[in-house]
Amino acid sequence: MLRLPILRLPVCLLLALLAGMTGMAQQADERGAVVALVDRYASAREGQNAAALADLFTQQADQLVSSGEWRRGRAALVEGMLGSSRNNPGNRTISVETVSFLSDSVAIANARYEIAGDANRPARQMWSTFVCVRDAGQWRIAAIRNMLPAR
Repeated sequence: MLRLPILRLPVCLLLALLAGMTGMAQQADERGAVVALVDRYASAREGQNAAALADLFTQQADQLVSSGEWRRGRAALVEGMLGSSRNNPGNRTISVETVSFLSDSVAIANARYEIAGDANRPARQMWSTFVCVRDAGQWRIAAIRNMLPAR
């Protein structure tokens, strides 16, 4: 009888450790899902794929671009992105640096965003922040903020 209470503490600690490890693994999976979403965005944008782009956003998504233009709604985002890509050619690279979870269904991804230059124009370097939400079990982009780095 005396040993039973003594064993409870190690068992409880082990269970707490396992629960914490499970939570960390789930968060790593979710981080991977958010990074994959941003990668799909970059790929669809690079490929000028309007349907694939539209599928990544919530219906009321918005984007504030570095020029100050504020695009509102999925259709305006896709139209603006495709036009911007045509007017600002160059390979786009978006590299997620951080993902923060505000809740189980809201994440913020911060990424370096570069448009490669050529002999006629220098490369453009920016930051992008993606607000991502889980919608019916799938991560979607609810907002994008593009910023030029401070000099």
